Amino acid sequence: MGLWTRTPWALFLLLQILAGTAEPAENLDFFLPGDYLLGGLFTLHANAQGTSHLTVLQVPKCQEYDMKVLGYNLMQAMRFAVEEINNHSSLLPGVQLGYEIVDICYQTNNVQPVLYFLAKTDYFLPINRDYSSYEPRVVAVIGPDNSKSTITVANFLSLFLLPQISYSAISDQLRNKQRYPAMLHTMPSATHHIEAMVQLMLQFRWNWIVVLMSNDDYGRDNSQVLRDRLARSNDICIAFQEVLPMPQPDQVATAAELRQLEGILLKLKQATARIVVVFSPELALHNFFHQALHWNVTDMVWIASESWAIDPVLHNLSGLQNTGTFLGITIQEVPMPGFSEFRVRRPKALPAQPPNKSRPRGTCNQECDACLNVTRSFNTILTLSGERVAYCVYSAVYAVAHALHSLLRCSSYYCRKEPVYPWQLLKEIQKVNFPLLGNQIFFDKQGDVPLRLDIVQWQWHLSQNPFQSVASYDPMQQQLKIIGNISWHTYDNTIPTSMCSKNCQLGQIKKSVGIHPCCFECNDCLPGTFLNQTADEYECQPCPSTMWSNRKDTSCFKRKLAFLEWHEAPTIIVAVLAVLGFLSTLAVLVIFWRHFQTPMVRSAGGPMCFLMLMPLLLAFGMVPMYVGQPTVLTCICRQAFFTICYSVCISCITVRSFQIVCIFKMASYLPRAYGFWVRYHGPYVFVAIIIVLKGILLASNMLTTTINPIAHTDTEDPNIMILSCHPNYRTGLLFNSSMDLVLSIMGFIFAYLGKELPTNYNEAKFITLSMTFSFTSSISLCTFMSVYNGVLVTIMDLLVTVLNFLAISLGYFGPKCYMILFYPERNTAAYFNSMIQGYTMRKD
Repeated sequence: MGLWTRTPWALFLLLQILAGTAEPAENLDFFLPGDYLLGGLFTLHANAQGTSHLTVLQVPKCQEYDMKVLGYNLMQAMRFAVEEINNHSSLLPGVQLGYEIVDICYQTNNVQPVLYFLAKTDYFLPINRDYSSYEPRVVAVIGPDNSKSTITVANFLSLFLLPQISYSAISDQLRNKQRYPAMLHTMPSATHHIEAMVQLMLQFRWNWIVVLMSNDDYGRDNSQVLRDRLARSNDICIAFQEVLPMPQPDQVATAAELRQLEGILLKLKQATARIVVVFSPELALHNFFHQALHWNVTDMVWIASESWAIDPVLHNLSGLQNTGTFLGITIQEVPMPGFSEFRVRRPKALPAQPPNKSRPRGTCNQECDACLNVTRSFNTILTLSGERVAYCVYSAVYAVAHALHSLLRCSSYYCRKEPVYPWQLLKEIQKVNFPLLGNQIFFDKQGDVPLRLDIVQWQWHLSQNPFQSVASYDPMQQQLKIIGNISWHTYDNTIPTSMCSKNCQLGQIKKSVGIHPCCFECNDCLPGTFLNQTADEYECQPCPSTMWSNRKDTSCFKRKLAFLEWHEAPTIIVAVLAVLGFLSTLAVLVIFWRHFQTPMVRSAGGPMCFLMLMPLLLAFGMVPMYVGQPTVLTCICRQAFFTICYSVCISCITVRSFQIVCIFKMASYLPRAYGFWVRYHGPYVFVAIIIVLKGILLASNMLTTTINPIAHTDTEDPNIMILSCHPNYRTGLLFNSSMDLVLSIMGFIFAYLGKELPTNYNEAKFITLSMTFSFTSSISLCTFMSVYNGVLVTIMDLLVTVLNFLAISLGYFGPKCYMILFYPERNTAAYFNSMIQGYTMRKD
């Protein structure tokens, strides 16, 4: 027999020997051999961290605690991604990607798995100066799921720059690249989760909330992020916050824990806040919600953090739907074709190992006998829920595969099987950018993949998605978008209200009550102020000086400008009097001009009469300066022209009355003074001096106050702005009229002293009448202005001015015109001489 006849028998004998000595087959659930291994850290059993596992020097046995369905679901997502890459992808042709997965039991089993991953295949972890060429057991680690465990693992892996991709931990501490340079995340950070919560509460105008947090780093850190966010805007206030007790490993609440939960629920039922934000792993919530059902809590809106937002076990708690509306913040839903079937498929076994080849020793906590059966019982709810966090695990595995594709310089047919050092792979992972099931996967500067967040509502209807998406939040735009209707727990499906104080009405400001800015009283904005809600809701803004507002206004309106107008009845009356005065003065001027050489005109003052009549005529003609909107020119005319005209007239009357007294009484006593007075034209010098003094007074008044028109508020009606020539109108008028008052008093005294003179020369009664009217009208005007401030002041000023001029025109010149026109026989030199002789004979 030759070689060909002996070979089959030899091969058959060899196979029989190997079969007889082979090790039992291994489970593919936790280990899959490959050219490059991925480490996976998942929570398959939930156990709160405590001190019980530290009493013995051994790693805790996770299988002794309750199984976590979501943890197994996430582990299956990693297995699904690895097998999909190996079987159906051209990412790593010719390269087998393997994995090794460990159950971390939430927080109690972290250090041993990470040391296992860092060691070589012979469980040896060398102490070297340089690890640049060191190859640990795995090329990257996926997980863990919670922040505290992730931080513990990251402290080890960062020393070796071994890439770590977290699929669920959201703590902002992990974004610190100086402390955790090898840390990457496929779940948006806590800042985005909190911002989505805040925008959701602002969307429904909830500003009065309760915060419940677990007694661990997760609860404390996330509640602090929420408080910091709320402190920046003061839009939402926390009525109170409480710490939920972490349960014992056996999940049985102690008497102390029950008392603590009862105290929390009592405060919750007594509080006016209806919105409860809960930062806690699901471990601490089973006992809490059992007690909430026992206490018959029914009218709350529960906002779930990502740790329990889509937890199927908690959702399955009987009667939970009676406690209110449940809204959760979680990652977006991304369908993963084939994953639902893969999740409940029993894993294959590894082929038997030959006796001469060492088989990798398994690490602890790599068993879960009940996982598959329990997951199958929840498969319906998991399928209806869709893939959310599972997609984060799925994309993390694909990110490592794309990085290996680049590092191994893979083509469409093969890859170079070269040593992969962690720091090299980390650089490649940070540069990946690829599409995956409709999303673009890339890592930003903080190591985050900016996936969209969803706000889900818990549903309990049969054959319906138990976690229905009702809103979405885009981390890139930081904007919330409502995408579906929410079915509220209220009787008529109205949006629940949770406000410390009701919203103020338009035009009302908020006045804080107590320490919370959300608790306030509503006060009306007073007239003259308005509420600018875009600027400040706590203070009314004053209106500009030219505008006004009514009570509770949100804007100002222009005030009505008040000034003397032609269509008003007082203006018409004064205008008629001014026309009458102008015509009468013009008539007097003509009469005096035609009878200038007669004794009657000469006794009235002669040329000085024209000095009085011309200002009177001009003053009557300038009356329209008082009507209409004031300008600089009209203000000058009002303050200067009219007062100068009047001062000229009143000074002429005063000096005329003085002359009458001097001629008949003082000429004999002071002949030299009288001669000096006549020689140097004393009357005209006196009038000139008065005009100069009046000019000085007017100039000083104008220099100290503005001549521009200024509006001031009507004290009786603030809707009206009164236009006047300067703010101290009354003071200026009194200041300008002071000399005129003195002159009128002097004229009155001189006229009274000359009351016994001859009738033709005796003008005392007419001067007295004019001066008395001037004095009383000025006093009346000052009294009126002291008690009233409005347009009527301008009317009264004009009326008094016109009447004073009329008093001079008609009161002084009127009787003389009457004598000239109707008694010409008395306007002769002989008649005047006879009257003087008669007066002299009576005096003797």
